[in-house]
Amino acid sequence: MKTTHLHLLRSGCRLAGLSMLTVAAAVARAQAPAAAPEGVLNLSAQATVEAPQDWMTLVLSVTREGGDATQVQQQLKQAVESAMAQARRQARPGQVELRSGAFSVFPRYGSKGGITGWQGSTELVIEGRDMPAIAQLSGQIGSLTISRVGYSLSREAREKLQTEATAQAIARFRAEAGDYAHQFGFGGYTLREVSVNTDGGAPSPVPRFQVAMAAAKVGDGESLPVEAGKGSVTATVSGSIQLK
Repeated sequence: MKTTHLHLLRSGCRLAGLSMLTVAAAVARAQAPAAAPEGVLNLSAQATVEAPQDWMTLVLSVTREGGDATQVQQQLKQAVESAMAQARRQARPGQVELRSGAFSVFPRYGSKGGITGWQGSTELVIEGRDMPAIAQLSGQIGSLTISRVGYSLSREAREKLQTEATAQAIARFRAEAGDYAHQFGFGGYTLREVSVNTDGGAPSPVPRFQVAMAAAKVGDGESLPVEAGKGSVTATVSGSIQLK
């Protein structure tokens, strides 16, 4: 009985050892890097489409100083409300739109560290497609000064360019894929994976020195010179193909 029991124990140990070796081999195979697929080619194609920028953003600002913070806030409020009332006469959705901009009031300190007064500023933002009307408002609102001017593509124009640029980039990707397949001696290809990205159409700000020069030339009732320029949208198609 003792001899039989010992023989069974030894057999069980051998089986356990074989099982552990089998599991270890399976784990090693699972962790081993898969062989790279053959006949796979990575490609990238790009297309850029331009169009005149059709959206203008004009930022007017005003600064006030005083010994009392509440008084400075009230002066800023009166100045921007007066400007808004004047600009609202020409407001039209999508053409001339108004909104308030940044508003800040902060203390001024003397040489000894104490508060000697308060200074604040606020903005009025006028934007839209009717650039001549917006430019004219810049000379009519005398209580505020020109702070920033920017041009960009409207949402509709940008979406249209994105569609056109994407279609062109996809067509180039397909054409290049077909050309490479034939050059490598294959009859065609199948698409493995692909990604499409678009960028562009961001506002194009006018340099500060140009804004200052333009503001200096704008007198009572005169319009701000308008040069919108062109905007662009770029689409990029990246992916891999399986040569067949």
